[in-house]
Amino acid sequence: MVLGAGIVGLTSAVRLLEAGHRVRVLAADLPAQSTSNLAAAIWYPTGFGPQAGVLDWAAVAFRTYEEMAANGVPGVLMRDSRQLLREPPDGQPWWAGAVGGVQVLGPDEVQPPYAGCYRFTVPLVEMPVHLPWLVDRLYAIGGTLDQREVTGLEELDGAADMLVNCTGLGARQLCRDEAVRPVRGQVVRVANPGLTESVRDEQHPAGRVYVHPRSADCILGGTADEDVWDTTPDPAVTAAILARCTEVVPALKGAEVVGVHVGLRPARPSVRLEVDPDRRRNTILIHNYGHSGAGVTLGWGCAATVASLVDQASRT
Repeated sequence: MVLGAGIVGLTSAVRLLEAGHRVRVLAADLPAQSTSNLAAAIWYPTGFGPQAGVLDWAAVAFRTYEEMAANGVPGVLMRDSRQLLREPPDGQPWWAGAVGGVQVLGPDEVQPPYAGCYRFTVPLVEMPVHLPWLVDRLYAIGGTLDQREVTGLEELDGAADMLVNCTGLGARQLCRDEAVRPVRGQVVRVANPGLTESVRDEQHPAGRVYVHPRSADCILGGTADEDVWDTTPDPAVTAAILARCTEVVPALKGAEVVGVHVGLRPARPSVRLEVDPDRRRNTILIHNYGHSGAGVTLGWGCAATVASLVDQASRT
């Protein structure tokens, strides 16, 4: 059984089904209502540094989406990207190996106020298109998905041989894990004026800038407000996002605003991906949560680890 139907829960469920396990997914929020559905969802290790496991998980996810894009899986694109730097680059970024390398531009190759740039190509996942495909994949290979709110993991003890906990921010309550914290992200969705390249400026003095063009729209961001639970869009924040994104990408001037969305990223200092050490349970519990803003970036890699942990537990 998998608890949670965001991108982390669904990828875990699909990998387990592909490995021959029977899988039922339970979720308080169905995929269309999940935080994953609101995500800009471009491959990038948002919220993480070079921690143990992150690069390996990210590399697996990159290869998985790259293959999906080549095979025409709905909602998966490969996007040329630029990360603008306000300080001269010091070689390749730590995550470059997961994407096959990054082109590094120096101060003489960019315009002020920038002092460098990383150029690379990574997957972008249009979640409102891709999540329904992923659910269809789940059903096609024998999985089930039911909506149910669970207030305590003990409710499911004995309901299955194994439970994979992919509850994201919900793990704060379910696992009494206060290391899980919300990071509020507000984004603006505008009509795409013809852009095909993602651009980000993580060091903009007015706040983070990212412009991620999808097929028909662009996701503009954004914010990273720690320990804020309010999901009401703030008009002043919307105006500020539009102003700084247009400053960095002038082609956005006058683009029609078609939506404003707020989601809460399930931040944690590190991903919790392990078999729960409490052996008093009748159900083996595996945790897979705390992916911050990198659910897409890490999801398929973590799902592969989940499948390995389930196989190991099945043999003991």
